[in-house]
Amino acid sequence: MAEYKGIKGFKVQYLSADPSNPIIGQTWYNSTSKDLKYTSATATGTWATGNNMNTARRSPAGAGTQTSALAFGGYDGTSPTGATEEYDGTNWATSPGSLNTARYYIAGTGTQTAALAFGGYPPTTGATEEYNGATWVTTNPLNTGRYALGGAGTQTAGLAFAGEIGPPQVNATEEYDGNSWTTVNGMNQQRVYLIGCGIQTAALAFGGFATATTGATEEYNGTSWATSAGSLNTARQELAGAGTQTAGLAFGGNIGPPAYTISAATEEYDGTSWTNTTSLSTARTQIAGTGTQTAGLAFGGYTTADTAATEEWTGAGPLTKTVTVS
Repeated sequence: MAEYKGIKGFKVQYLSADPSNPIIGQTWYNSTSKDLKYTSATATGTWATGNNMNTARRSPAGAGTQTSALAFGGYDGTSPTGATEEYDGTNWATSPGSLNTARYYIAGTGTQTAALAFGGYPPTTGATEEYNGATWVTTNPLNTGRYALGGAGTQTAGLAFAGEIGPPQVNATEEYDGNSWTTVNGMNQQRVYLIGCGIQTAALAFGGFATATTGATEEYNGTSWATSAGSLNTARQELAGAGTQTAGLAFGGNIGPPAYTISAATEEYDGTSWTNTTSLSTARTQIAGTGTQTAGLAFGGYTTADTAATEEWTGAGPLTKTVTVS
């Protein structure tokens, strides 16, 4: 009888863990789980329902990755909250360390153990705090206090842009160096309720409300903002995002005014244009997100009430499957 090696020209790999970057068609035996596995292609990305947060809330902020995420701030249906939760890829656990300034319409960035929170409401604030994996420490505030702003970067190299000071809207941009904020070149368009992703020297801003709900996209290179030719296909505000400047992910939000329609739309950005893909399972606005274009996380928001719902995004690409015998 012919063996697999003779037919295909190589042996099935014997690995103690699944490969981190498998290619389509790759086959291996996982000696830890004792499973034969392989990869196949997915035509489009998909959302899968995860376990709920402990505190239902709208307008929180997020940081980290799909398997090591952080949620903080928001409005819990009664009042602004400073509650902080950590996600391990399966469950949310409430951190003993809450924000020192409870707020919503807050921006955030960084990782689960090194996050940055800034801005928010009420009242309109420039308050900035750093999270070390256990507690929040107050540091120097934004030069322009505001809420419903965008954010990107890391705890030691953060970026804050646009937002509202109560009114008016602003296009102000500030860079954080791990200690203080410095005002730099502003965005091309003033707006509020937008979202951002990426790093301080290669950031992406999209969506929001200017004189109307907008899908406008801008890219920041560490010095100045440039308007992208590619706008969101669904103009919206109070949306969430994840990823990088050349591989962004936009999801949720609301379309309006005059009529506010809550959206489940999901789009991917390739550095030039946005492409529609699989929608969220639950349409919601004032949602938060984090992660990447291939492994994103959506949590919180508002539907007909504040929600604790969590969804995990798996982008198009190799999908690991286990060989089963029934």
